[in-house]
Amino acid sequence: MKITSWGRLRHEQHNAIAITNHRTLSAQIQHSAPGISYGMGRSYGDICLNPDGWLWQTRGMNRFISFDQDTGLLSCEAGVILKEIQDCLAPRGWLLPVTPGTQLVTVGGAIANDVHGKNHHVMGTFGEHVTGFRLERTDGTTLDCSREHNADMFRATIGGLGLTGVISRVQLQLRRIDSPWLLTDTVAFSSLDDFFALADDSEADWEHTVSWIDCLAGPQTRGIFMRANHARAEDLAAMPEYRQAGGKPPRSAGITMPLTPPVSLVNKLSLRAFNAAYFAMNARKAGAGVAHYESFFYPLDKINHWNRMYGRRGFYQYQCVVPRTTARQAIADMLAVIAAAGEGSFLAVLKTFADRPAAGLLSFPMEGATLALDFPNKGARTAQLFTRLDEVVTQAGGRLYAAKDARMSAQMFASAYPALAQFSVFRDPGISSAMSRRLLGS
Repeated sequence: MKITSWGRLRHEQHNAIAITNHRTLSAQIQHSAPGISYGMGRSYGDICLNPDGWLWQTRGMNRFISFDQDTGLLSCEAGVILKEIQDCLAPRGWLLPVTPGTQLVTVGGAIANDVHGKNHHVMGTFGEHVTGFRLERTDGTTLDCSREHNADMFRATIGGLGLTGVISRVQLQLRRIDSPWLLTDTVAFSSLDDFFALADDSEADWEHTVSWIDCLAGPQTRGIFMRANHARAEDLAAMPEYRQAGGKPPRSAGITMPLTPPVSLVNKLSLRAFNAAYFAMNARKAGAGVAHYESFFYPLDKINHWNRMYGRRGFYQYQCVVPRTTARQAIADMLAVIAAAGEGSFLAVLKTFADRPAAGLLSFPMEGATLALDFPNKGARTAQLFTRLDEVVTQAGGRLYAAKDARMSAQMFASAYPALAQFSVFRDPGISSAMSRRLLGS
């Protein structure tokens, strides 16, 4: 079976096995090692791929086991997707504390990548809200891991790239909400200094903060800063958008990218037009508003197969984090490198991370700023651009996000993740992926 990841860079043969029950998982992986787990395939690069090898498709492990309505503690299988949790429990007053920019990922994948959202300064990463999980190893060992039991393996598995074993079931602590709506505020800015000032000013009073930047705007680096808090019932009564919606969440089937064009639809002409229109539209709408959590957190989930727009060669997402002390100059330098290369991205996201203890040994966030950009695959030209961006990130003391990566060097990975040697002790020798062979040699 030919399988790819979200970036659609590689379509290669795999020996796929459907895992449908956590009770039979151990026996299945023992007889098909080495392999790697594959959930929804929403990782951009090669973390979930094992060409010509075994692939354990865990989406069939999709059952809820228990939920405590009083405490918000959920037990479920690792193949449950975040959307299923929130569709079921948001109407009952509970939401996941941290989610990435899509809710179409499995719980197991969210742990393996220790995903983050727009509220790192308040809630940290996904792994901080995992209270325990069961880990199946390819030697037949079953480990129940938490901060109290098998704590070292617990930390190694959170953000551990799926390399310590296969998670079968998970316990998650959800957060209580008064409503599924958010009070929002949108601010247009015209420089990186403005962005960092907005980010600093928003930390104390706003839980969710993120910005879109126009990477074609040159030295001005204009953008749109968005911030939000969870709304209380009394807040909503005065909001016209909420009254117009009748208090009901927006429902639409979304739109679908029906086919993959032969070449990328993302080019300099389309980027310039899109960025100008997007900035103008959002600048006009600046100010207070209200939004349902789905539209604020996951706008791209409404566009089915949006990754097809980059054409048959696929695309890369380049996401880095740089320390706060070097962030202003490093971000400016990266934008200059992109402009000099004649490239750009309309999915250009800039946000900040707080100074928080890492949930996992290989967790991505550090105190500073993170920049994420999508680029169509243009072969050697794209590789040359990334080499120059890597130089800026390395010089600034930053690192790349493995969940998004498809081409980082082993040397860059090792130098940027100081706990790598400590992590290696906990690897399951019966697990291997295209990424692990590229970055770790096996």
